[in-house]
Amino acid sequence: MFAASLAHALQSEPDLVVVGQATSITEAQRLVSSTAPDVVLLDHRLPDGDGVSAIADLRGIRASAQIVVLTAATSDRVLVAAMEAGAAGFIAKTQRLDDVIAGVRGAAHGESVVSAKLLTRLLPRLQRQGGAGSGAVLTEREHEILDLLATGLSNADIAERLTISVHTVRNHVANVSAKLGAHSKLEVLAIAVREGLVDGG
Repeated sequence: MFAASLAHALQSEPDLVVVGQATSITEAQRLVSSTAPDVVLLDHRLPDGDGVSAIADLRGIRASAQIVVLTAATSDRVLVAAMEAGAAGFIAKTQRLDDVIAGVRGAAHGESVVSAKLLTRLLPRLQRQGGAGSGAVLTEREHEILDLLATGLSNADIAERLTISVHTVRNHVANVSAKLGAHSKLEVLAIAVREGLVDGG
C-alpha cells in the first residue's frame, strides 16, 4: 500500500515518470535492468533481504541510477552503511510527501538527499583506512568544493559561495567522482573521508 500510494503521488507530478514498482530485491534487480531508471527509491527492509546490502548489485546493473534509501530506521549504522555503499541519500518514511518528491528531483540532478545536520553527524562515523588510498590527485579547486560538499551545501550554494556557475560546480563534482570512482555525492564524501581527503569532523 505504501509503495502504491507513493508511486501514484510521484506519477501525478508532471516531470516525473514511475517506470515500475518492485516488492523484493530480486524484482528490483529485474526492473532496474529492464527499465533503466534515473532514480531508485529503495526500502531498507524487503522480504528477501536488506535494501542497503542490495545497493552494490543495483549499481552494478545501472551505475548511473541514483539510489535513495527509504527508511523507518534512522540509526547511524544503517545510514553510514548506505552512504558507503553509494546511496545518493536517505528519506525517512515519516517525512512529508513533498520532501520525498523534492528528494527524487534532487537525486535526479545529482544532489545529495540528506540534511546538512545529518551529514555532519554521519561523516565522523565513516571508516578511515590507513595506508594508500586510491591515489587520486585533486586540484586545489576540487579540494575546496569537496570541503563545501562536506558541509551539506548544494551545487547552487557552492556556486554562490565561490562565485562560479552551477555548471562549473557540476563539472568539478563529476571530475572528483571520476577520480574517486564514486557514483553519488555521498559516496564521494565517504571515500574522501576514508582516504583522508576531507576532515570527517
